[in-house]
Amino acid sequence: MSLSSCNGTPLLSCNLFSKNHSKNQSFFNSNTHFHFSRKPFKILEKPCCMTQKSDNMVDPVVFYLNKVKKKKASEKNGTSSSNGLKDLLNLCGFGYWVQGFRCFPWLALNFHMANNMNMNPSTLQLVQNFGNLPMVAKPLYGILSDALYIGGAHRLPYIAIGVLLQILSWGSMASIPVASEVLPILMACVLFSNLGAGITEVSKDALVAEYGQKNKINGLQSYAFMALAAGGVLGNCLGGFFLLKTRQPKFMFLIFASLLSLQLVLSLTTKEESLNLPHALKYHESVSSSIQKQFSNLILAIKDDGVFRSLSWVVASVSMVPILSGSLFCYQTQVLNLDPSIIGMSKVMGQLMLLALTVLYDRYFKTISMRKLIGTVQILYASSLLLDLVLVKQINLKFGIPNNIFVVCISGIAEIIAQFKLLPFQVLFASLAPAGCEGSLMSFLASSLCLSSICSGFLGVGMASCLGITSVDYSNLPVGIAIQFLAALVPVFWIQNVPTFIDEKEKKTGLSKRRRKTRRVGRVVFNMVFVYRRQRESEAQR
Repeated sequence: MSLSSCNGTPLLSCNLFSKNHSKNQSFFNSNTHFHFSRKPFKILEKPCCMTQKSDNMVDPVVFYLNKVKKKKASEKNGTSSSNGLKDLLNLCGFGYWVQGFRCFPWLALNFHMANNMNMNPSTLQLVQNFGNLPMVAKPLYGILSDALYIGGAHRLPYIAIGVLLQILSWGSMASIPVASEVLPILMACVLFSNLGAGITEVSKDALVAEYGQKNKINGLQSYAFMALAAGGVLGNCLGGFFLLKTRQPKFMFLIFASLLSLQLVLSLTTKEESLNLPHALKYHESVSSSIQKQFSNLILAIKDDGVFRSLSWVVASVSMVPILSGSLFCYQTQVLNLDPSIIGMSKVMGQLMLLALTVLYDRYFKTISMRKLIGTVQILYASSLLLDLVLVKQINLKFGIPNNIFVVCISGIAEIIAQFKLLPFQVLFASLAPAGCEGSLMSFLASSLCLSSICSGFLGVGMASCLGITSVDYSNLPVGIAIQFLAALVPVFWIQNVPTFIDEKEKKTGLSKRRRKTRRVGRVVFNMVFVYRRQRESEAQR
């Protein structure tokens, strides 16, 4: 039998007929009266805490059953968490792989616009950057994903919607002739494709960040980068092979639409409950108020010192470097006469390098100071831009290196280093994202990076126009590459805005030390009087 004290504090269980006389003596010395009869003794009056069955009394049988039930529940939760991680890796792993495989249809689209539609380098680069405008609205997708639940879920439905938009866009370009031949319709399809890709990417990033924070799994972004790089490797390899053998970009559009259909089926068959994510609890709250609340939370998260300074540095480091991707692509295909397989293999080598760098970062580079790592990567990026100058000046031929070998092995290094530079910032922002604001903050980072890359592309188009770089005149291309190198070195001078290390104490809240000091500390209850801790400290100093 188990006893409880009168004030509700549980005591240890004791046996009335125990051989421990000290415990029995303490019991008999109480105010209990006994009447002796034929039986050894009979309790006529029970203690105050045994007069009636209290709610705080613990029955041993019930206690044991509850313990067994809790054990089964913990085992069940462990199994469900492992199944949830498996579902997450399957869904997001394939999703990031498909995202990396997007280079497969885009390689075909670039060759289609350059060769079949006869676009000049500036127009080609304008189309590429203008098509990325839906990516700028990623914060809106993130706010909707955080605030608006669809069928009780707020991640997987948006992934399905984004994948469906991509299927309609690439399927139209593959099956409708006018969609891939008329520039305005082609641009509309590209915009809708990037709109769907933006929604899907935001939802996946938020899903990975939210799951990692909830289950205290750090570094899931590294595995996402690995899947992304693996998809890029296969996409570029197969893209160059298909273009070389078939010369039919529409067939490649159809293949990619089929892969998107598999991703749509996977996102529809996976239940968000299996991932143990938060459910919609406030259905009574209006959509407008929920979105407004999420927007205010996003603004509060961006105002944090660590987030704002890191974001300003990475955006400036990308936007201030003029990109000449269209001019270099046309130079390689029209002047050097490199076939699509060479361009594809150069992308493959670059993705393999990105995959290797991601593995090294996950194993070794995470322990290095982030400021030191980013500064070194930025200097390497600026230096790698000069490799294009070696190709344009044909210096590689003086060392006996053919153009195709040089392009395959060395040409894509700058682009890969630029992509790798974003990985530490994604890990940092995923760690600093407040609970419930993962999608908004990660999407704002992706949108800012996309906007900075668009500005970089437009700046490159303006610089190419000022230097007179056209499809028939590439004489000033070395000058543009030298300007790129100098512009890439400028962000190194304010590298102090990048944090040194991620503060483990601030991962869950995303609050800086300055804001943690100025916010209200909380209340302490003492004798039913609420006293603020800061007020007590000030009174103590007096």
